[in-house]
Amino acid sequence: MKDSSADNKYALFFDIDGTLVSFRTHRIPESTIRALSEAKANGAEVYIATGRPPVIITNLGAIEHLIDGYITINGALCYIGNELVCYKPIPRQDVLTCVEDARSKSYGLIVVGREQVAVLDPTGDVDRIFRLYLNVREFDMPAPLDEVLRQDVLQLTAFFSIDYEQEFMMRMPHCVSGRWHPEFTDITASSADKGEGIQAIARNKGFDPARTIAFGDGGNDLSMIKQAGIGIAMANATPELKRQADYITSSVDDDGILNALRHFKVI
Repeated sequence: MKDSSADNKYALFFDIDGTLVSFRTHRIPESTIRALSEAKANGAEVYIATGRPPVIITNLGAIEHLIDGYITINGALCYIGNELVCYKPIPRQDVLTCVEDARSKSYGLIVVGREQVAVLDPTGDVDRIFRLYLNVREFDMPAPLDEVLRQDVLQLTAFFSIDYEQEFMMRMPHCVSGRWHPEFTDITASSADKGEGIQAIARNKGFDPARTIAFGDGGNDLSMIKQAGIGIAMANATPELKRQADYITSSVDDDGILNALRHFKVI
């Protein structure tokens, strides 16, 4: 077990979907809002660590005033206020390899550029999962692909199987893949993940990474669960994340964040 002393001045890092926000209600539980408010009052800092690009971080209104900074796009774009802390685009050849593969094999692909997002959705999988399951509406009018490809591309969300992912990533030498849903994976530059995002913010803010607590539930949270001083998996997390975590709390819908912050005496 890593350090868990009573000093409550931790930097707290939270995944969004399935951690802060319920898949069932699409809302942040009231217990989580209260817990984060109390943690801030006790001197903790609050950071978001998500696979979502900024354009679709639209479900945090209830806690937005508490947030000190953001790890977004799985660590490819991190910022505090208007200051860019970390920026890691995917090499262009790898971007083109993935786009061409998606076109030839007709699977869904979200191309996240620096300013805009393009969507290839030949089978309707992107719409089905992001609009209906994740309650994301911002992809209803995506940008043209050619326009996004003229920008730096920070993430490629590919809708293919785990088996094909292993084969395909051999053709993406400068990239890594983080899967938090069985139907798609997030591909970023090899130096971009949530764990690296924690390190970048710690360097910028001048705090010890050992005094961090990270909360997550999916495969793309594994790097930050390992990197943080204390890694916490939600009860609804993947089996692998639970195996790597220092502590397993209850689910997002069962006061998981409140219970964990109390357990570690942050509140």
